Amino acid sequence: MKYQVGDDIIVLHSNEEGKVIEIINDKMVMIEVRGVKFPAYMDQIDFPYFLRFSKKKIIEDKPKPAKKFIDQLPKEKPKPNQIKTDDGVWISFIPKFILDEFNDEIVELFKIYLVNKTNKAFAFVYAQKFLGNDNFDLKNEVLPFHDFYLHDISFEDFNDNPSFNFDFSLLSPDKLKAPHYEASIKLKGKQIFQKIEEMKDKNEPSISFLLFEKYPDKMYEDKFELSSLASKGFKIYEAGKIRQHLEPARSVVDLHIEKLSDNWKHLTNFEILSIQLKEFEKWFDLAVAHHQSNLIIIHGVGKGKLKDEIHDILKTRKEVKTFINQYDPRFGYGATEIFFQY
Repeated sequence: MKYQVGDDIIVLHSNEEGKVIEIINDKMVMIEVRGVKFPAYMDQIDFPYFLRFSKKKIIEDKPKPAKKFIDQLPKEKPKPNQIKTDDGVWISFIPKFILDEFNDEIVELFKIYLVNKTNKAFAFVYAQKFLGNDNFDLKNEVLPFHDFYLHDISFEDFNDNPSFNFDFSLLSPDKLKAPHYEASIKLKGKQIFQKIEEMKDKNEPSISFLLFEKYPDKMYEDKFELSSLASKGFKIYEAGKIRQHLEPARSVVDLHIEKLSDNWKHLTNFEILSIQLKEFEKWFDLAVAHHQSNLIIIHGVGKGKLKDEIHDILKTRKEVKTFINQYDPRFGYGATEIFFQY
């Protein structure tokens, strides 16, 4: 192995010096340059001694320039500022390869990094799950144009359909930007295997997925103008205070037709049943709106038509936990008690 952990190195394309902090495989190492950690292929780095020696040799062999006086010096052109490309926030998977018993190179695990390629600093809450169950969570911050190491995940664990979930917020709040932004990705074993092959073909050091390109602006809800309705005599209520304006609920409701109508004797059985069911629906809905725990409906015994209709309705209402029609000293078998759930 050419390099060892702790070796001083230099990045060939930028001439920046750093150190080897981890051996990933026989072709790649993890290096640290000016506090930033990232993977590099071994042919992208070299020992700094060779460069230092070659620079020194060139300087020694180079003839000394003729002296120039102040009035002969050309004006120095201003150097343009280095501009870093704003390319969004990514999650990157850096594979660590090992050799199997057949001497084939396989992926043992992935090192997972949050990569911030923007000029904004973010606070984030991270949760990694397998099959919907929590496996790892973290709350931290990532600076502009910095990477943040999250954790490792074995290649075999991708069979459990892992998901990687983030909730971002700006470290320096901006009233024009969203208070937070959620992003997530879900991966499968077959998908990550294909990505590894693509990574090898392109000679890239990692597999990356874009979480978001631009942090979103704040969303403004369209507000319906109610003043014109109020001026026309409509009553306007706040949704959070709606219960204050509802009719009071009842704990016992008697559906005998003589309690509901003074002129019931000329009505048909169908008309009577319709009035009774409409009254039942009214008091049922009021009980739910007031979060009432239970309600007694007196339907009588009779032929059981009203009771059967009410029971059929109760079976379809999600607010009903259970209901019973048992003997009660007050109503005999002519009442059903309903118990609610919220």
